[in-house]
Amino acid sequence: MASETPSVELKEEDFARLQIERRVAEVFDVFDHESNKTVDMREIGTIVRTLGCFPTEAELHDMIAEVEEEEPTGFIRYEKFSPMMVRVLTERRYRPATEETLLKAFSVLDKEQKGHLTVDELRNYMVEEGGLSSNVHVIPSCNARW
Repeated sequence: MASETPSVELKEEDFARLQIERRVAEVFDVFDHESNKTVDMREIGTIVRTLGCFPTEAELHDMIAEVEEEEPTGFIRYEKFSPMMVRVLTERRYRPATEETLLKAFSVLDKEQKGHLTVDELRNYMVEEGGLSSNVHVIPSCNARW
């Protein structure tokens, strides 16, 4: 008599969670230069953004505070980071701005309503309003129009 292998069915949400957990682990591992399941806390913003989340600096600070050791070491451990990041991704928090929102923002900056910003205009906004260094480099080949 042939033995039957029990069927294992994953619910769709369980499968999605496993995919998220796998993605978090993959991205974390890229930044784990010592292969010891830790990353430099200065890399957390890059990791979070690589995973498709775009929190404000204050929100990112809160995320780091949530996973930081009680006695800060400058490193974040995977076992603390992963549950927090999986929760953030599952809840779809810190999503990027929509194309519509970005186009509206650029149209506000386009005072002459010409449908584009010049490189100099964009650089000036980034330096004067955005607080960036005056030596910021703007790629001149951006030809977005709204």
